[in-house]
Amino acid sequence: AHDIGLHGTVYQVNKWDPKQFDWDKKLADADYVGPTCQYCHMRGGHHNVQRFSTVYASMGMSMADRGAPIWKEKRDRWASVCDDCHSPRFAKENLQAMDESVKDAGLKYRETFKIAADLVKDGV
Repeated sequence: AHDIGLHGTVYQVNKWDPKQFDWDKKLADADYVGPTCQYCHMRGGHHNVQRFSTVYASMGMSMADRGAPIWKEKRDRWASVCDDCHSPRFAKENLQAMDESVKDAGLKYRETFKIAADLVKDGV
């Protein structure tokens, strides 16, 4: 997903240009033209990439548990990474858009699953 998104495209186009990505700099000192995977997922020197994971199911966004308080810390930490380069509103709006996408996808999945189950019942 990263490679086809805006950040991934910027990286793929510029990764060989030492003016845009100086690989001799420590990550904490990097002033890259766009974030690498490591910038977001290993922020602050943490080597547990799941700490800043955007695997959305693990952020409490299942239909049964949308936005539960237990996920607030993880969501706030995720949004704080975006705040390094974007306005605070940016991450919140993107999280909200992803919430809606997950909700819509869940509804479509259940609708599709019901149609398939009905077809099986009908012997198709």
